[in-house]
Amino acid sequence: MAAISESDFIQSVADALQHISYYHPKDYIQNLAKAYELEESTPAKDAMAQILINSRLCAEGKRPICQDTGIVTVFVKIGMDVQWDAKRTVTEMVNEGVRQAYLHPDNKLRASILADPAGARKNTGDNTPAVVHIDMVPGDKVDVTVAAKGGGSENKAKFVMLNPSDDIVEWVLKTVPTMGAGWCPPGMLGIGIGGTAEKAMVLAKESLMDPIDMAELKARGPENRIEELRIEIFDKVNALGIGAQGLGGLTTVLDVKIFDYPTHAASKPVAMIPNCAATRHAHFVLDGSGPASLAVPSLEDWPEVTWEAGASARRVNLDELTKEGVADFKPGETLLLSGTLLTGRDAAHKRLIELLDSGEPLPVDFTNKMIYYVGPVDAVRDEAVGPAGPTTATRMDKFTDQLLASTGLIGMVGKAERGPATIESISRHGVVYLIAVGGAAYLVSKAIRKSTVLAFPELGMEAIHEFVVEDMPVMVAVDTQGDSVHTSGPKKWRSKIGDIPVLVES
Repeated sequence: MAAISESDFIQSVADALQHISYYHPKDYIQNLAKAYELEESTPAKDAMAQILINSRLCAEGKRPICQDTGIVTVFVKIGMDVQWDAKRTVTEMVNEGVRQAYLHPDNKLRASILADPAGARKNTGDNTPAVVHIDMVPGDKVDVTVAAKGGGSENKAKFVMLNPSDDIVEWVLKTVPTMGAGWCPPGMLGIGIGGTAEKAMVLAKESLMDPIDMAELKARGPENRIEELRIEIFDKVNALGIGAQGLGGLTTVLDVKIFDYPTHAASKPVAMIPNCAATRHAHFVLDGSGPASLAVPSLEDWPEVTWEAGASARRVNLDELTKEGVADFKPGETLLLSGTLLTGRDAAHKRLIELLDSGEPLPVDFTNKMIYYVGPVDAVRDEAVGPAGPTTATRMDKFTDQLLASTGLIGMVGKAERGPATIESISRHGVVYLIAVGGAAYLVSKAIRKSTVLAFPELGMEAIHEFVVEDMPVMVAVDTQGDSVHTSGPKKWRSKIGDIPVLVES
C-alpha cells in the first residue's frame, strides 16, 4: 500500500487554495449566468454582470476573485487504512499548505487572520491557522475539501435553538432579511439541522461544499423531507426580493443546501451560513500516487457578458468635489469616480476615533474627501494594487457620525446597506454613501492607477491608502436626503414577485 507523503499533502492544499482564489466553481458560473439572463431588475443585473466579468478576468489573470481571500476551512476524511510518510500532524500540514499558498510570489493572497482575537488582534502574516475538521472513515485514501470563506459572509452566520414544534422555514424567512446584503448575494444558504449547537454549525458549513443543483432537484422533484425543505426555502427566500447586492431583484440565492443529524428530543438546533458571490471551494482525493491535480476550467465555461456604465452615468472629479457637489446625487445613479480616494476600514477607523477623542491631529486631511472601505490585496508585477473590492460598510457605522462631524468627509464608498442611525447621520451632515459591487474586486482594481500608504502602515491591508482612480464605477446607495436603495429596491421587488406571508415583511 502506497503511503501518502507530507510533501504531496502540503502541495495539494497549497495548489487547491491558489486554484480557488481565481477560479470560480463551474456550477456557480453556470447558475449565476442563468440568473443573469432571467433577471429583470436593472441594478441587480448590472451587479451580476460585473461579478461575471470579474470572474473571467480573474481566471485569465490568475488573481483573486475577491480582495478578502478568506479564512481557510478544510474538511479531511482519513481512511482507517491510510499510511503516512509524514512527520507533521494533519493540521500542521494543512497550515503549511495555507502558508505556501498565501505567500505565493506570483499571486500573493491577502492575510486576514488575527491572533489574540479578544486582545491585540495581531495579523499572523500568512493567513494561518486554518480551521480543520478531521473525520476517520473506511478505506485507504484521504478525501480533502478546501474552502476559503470571506468575512463578509461568515459574519452573517446565524444559529438558533428552536423548540421541537417550531417551524424552520418561518425562522429562516424572519432571519434572512436581518442579514442585510453584506454577505454579497446572490450566493447560497447552507443550513444545518440537528445534533448539538456546534454540530449544526459544522453541518451548515459543510453543506456549502456541495455543487449547486437546485435546477436539477426541481426538475426531478423532491424525494425526501430535506429536499422539500430546500425547495421551499429557496422559493420563499427569493420571493423576499432582496436580489443581487441587496438592490432588489429576482435572485437572492442560487441554491439552498441542508445537512441534518439526529438530535435530542428536547432540541431543534438550526444553523444558517451564507456563501457569497466569491464562492471558493475545491475537492480532491489522495491515494499515495502523488499530489492532487485539479481540472483547469475552460474560458468557454464563462458566458460572454459585457457591462457599460451607460450614457446616463455621471463622471465625478473627486479632486474638485465639495459638499454642495454631492447634494444632487440621486439614489441608484451610476457614478464614475476619478481622482484621489482615501481608504480606511475597521482598524484605521478605530485609530482615527482614538486620535479625535484625545484631541490629537489626524494623520490625513479628510476635508472634501471620500473614504473607501477596503483592504486590498498586495500588488504583483505591474499592478498599482491587487484586487480591491469593498468591505461591509455596516462595520464602520459605529464610527461614522463622529467622523462626519469632525473631519470634513463628504462621502463613503463600501458595500451593502447602512444602519438607520447612520442613514440619519448621512442625511443630517449632507453627505452621501456610494457602493461598489462586492465580488468584483479585480474588476474594481483595474480603475486604480496608483496606491500610496498615507498612515498606519503597521496595519498592513488596513492602513490608510490614497488611491488615484480613473472611472471607478459606483452607485449612489444613500443620498443627502437619506433615501436608501437597499430599502426601496427590495421593497419594490418583493411587491413585484408577489404576495408572501406576513411573517417575512420587514
